[in-house]
Amino acid sequence: MKLKSMIVALSMTVAAPAFAEDLIITINNTSSMALAQFFTSPADVGEWEEDVFGDGVLPAGNTVDVTIADGREQCVYDLKFVMESGQEIVGTQDMCEEPTFTLSDN
Repeated sequence: MKLKSMIVALSMTVAAPAFAEDLIITINNTSSMALAQFFTSPADVGEWEEDVFGDGVLPAGNTVDVTIADGREQCVYDLKFVMESGQEIVGTQDMCEEPTFTLSDN
């Protein structure tokens, strides 16, 4: 099935952590495609850091918690989701305020 559009829906689920604590985010993949790669970096850094998934993927219909333990006192991160089709979704998010991401076909 060809993906018509991809929406990253954000919803707040937990209170904001204190600075210098690990950030735990939840990715819900309710789309019909696997999430092949997930990149994140602080918004003030000009390059993407490593693929969080490494050799893994997040299959369609699955959820994963991701811990960002980079020791930085920052909440705002750039995010890049790469679907198995190669489609990229890029954005910036305050991960202390909005720690849950839902990928869907709608």
